Amino acid sequence: MITLYGIKNCDTIKKARRWLEAQGIDYRFHDYRVDGLDNTLLQSFISELGWEALLNTRGTTWRKLDESTRSQITDAASAAALMIEMPAIIKRPLLCAPGKPMLLGFSESSYTLFFNEV
Repeated sequence: MITLYGIKNCDTIKKARRWLEAQGIDYRFHDYRVDGLDNTLLQSFISELGWEALLNTRGTTWRKLDESTRSQITDAASAAALMIEMPAIIKRPLLCAPGKPMLLGFSESSYTLFFNEV
């Protein structure tokens, strides 16, 4: 089953969901705020993508953090603790499909390639 991870009210999530639906691709949406995010799931993301890729340092959530909090995020453990506490700080969307590498972010071209690879 294809799973799209993110937060429902995110504009990029909305674009990704519209694209998937327009292509007739069956998927499950996992909203971090509604469905939760546990450490095991987050660690699987970090193992494949790295904490640096997952941590959205360009978004509003990161910019709202005070400098002392931001300066404490120096490794996978500190980043994971922050992501569990504030899932909105995770870059999105994250697309997972069995047997394929995870895809972080959305663009029509990257999604087209993702679903057209054999």
